Amino acid sequence: MEKFFKIAARNSTVSNEIIGGLTTFLAMAYIIAVNPQLMEAAGIPFNAALTATCVGAAIMTIAMGLIANRPIALASGMGINAIVAYTLCLGETAVDWRVAMAVIFLEGIIILLLVICGLRKAIMDAIPVGLRRAIGIGIGLFIAFIGMKGGGLIISDESTILALGDLGSPMAIVAICSIVIAVILQALNVKGGLLISIVGATIIGIPLGVTVIPTSLDFGLDFSAFAAPFQTVPGTDTMALVQVFVQPALLLFVFSILMSDFFDTMGTVLAVAEQGEFVDKDGNVDDIQNILLVDSAAAAVGGFVGASSITSFVESTSGAAAGARTGLSNIVIGILFVVFAFFAPVIGMVSGAATCGALVVVGYLMLTDIGNIEWSKIESAFPAFITILGIPMTYSITNGIGFGFISYVIIMLVQGRVKEIHPLMWVAAFAFLAMFIFA
Repeated sequence: MEKFFKIAARNSTVSNEIIGGLTTFLAMAYIIAVNPQLMEAAGIPFNAALTATCVGAAIMTIAMGLIANRPIALASGMGINAIVAYTLCLGETAVDWRVAMAVIFLEGIIILLLVICGLRKAIMDAIPVGLRRAIGIGIGLFIAFIGMKGGGLIISDESTILALGDLGSPMAIVAICSIVIAVILQALNVKGGLLISIVGATIIGIPLGVTVIPTSLDFGLDFSAFAAPFQTVPGTDTMALVQVFVQPALLLFVFSILMSDFFDTMGTVLAVAEQGEFVDKDGNVDDIQNILLVDSAAAAVGGFVGASSITSFVESTSGAAAGARTGLSNIVIGILFVVFAFFAPVIGMVSGAATCGALVVVGYLMLTDIGNIEWSKIESAFPAFITILGIPMTYSITNGIGFGFISYVIIMLVQGRVKEIHPLMWVAAFAFLAMFIFA
């Protein structure tokens, strides 16, 4: 195990990897409860969606650990699964869920081909260093925002857009406790502090009614959603994948989802690499080709098993912050996904309030790189600023990156420094522009 995962060589230990894996799993485990509900709304039977979510996440998370040996966990992506449910299946398109999975499958195949031919890595290498740092910082704010929103500390408001939540509510009390525990343990350098904060806050939530004790644990497994793109659509004689090609409007969804998947992963990998210490001073990520290869294959696998697009989870930063440095933590996460395929209600006990502290602390850790951006130069500073602002404000990593790319190209253009713009930055900027206008 030491020889394969290089645990000591990366200044880690088996216990660090286990704690890191547990921390990441608890931070992202909400997907076990949320994704099946969304997929059920799309038309997939709940048990089948639950099985697809857990098995798909387990397979691809373990694959990332074995192939790339990096602590990046994968599961069905929030955002894309909402598009599948409420736009593809319940919106104006109103396609069968099998056709929606075929759209995801096709997008995954295309993005996998882009990785194999080296385009995805080439675009990452073409991003200016300051912009790479800004992506990680923006994701840090995004993670902290997600944590505070999930804990009820931030709420929507019609007049001010956002407002402070009711700090006296049970959910907010649990969230505050989770932040206090996480910060204190971080200040004391306690090993596994983020994991302890999640477990501690979950326990505190029991008497407050925030942590719901499950009444049933037996779900069983249902593989009926597997091979969804190759199933025949009810009421027709055609395979789901074929219907994607005969409905041109669906190809626009393929492009839109591809852009989101392409750049969300880019941002997530940079963020996790910063915390996991496998990125150099210029923002180059070690083993990036293998990471992108697994992530791209995961999108196709997600469509195949009926779980929506499977992608790298930004919550992996919490595990990296807790000490995970190798793919061994992924094995832990993968095993837990398989186990909780049978006991999903247990994961329902871990509320957004309980994970709030861990996500806020991770957000703080990711902001420490902000001083390394050249704020005195507008060609570095403004694209970095708009990226950092855009990611949490639009609730989208992809949108924030798009703002940064486009503004960088425009500023360099008006400064007469066209030759300094990497050709792939032009390609990416125009692709983002097309996405914002048409998709």
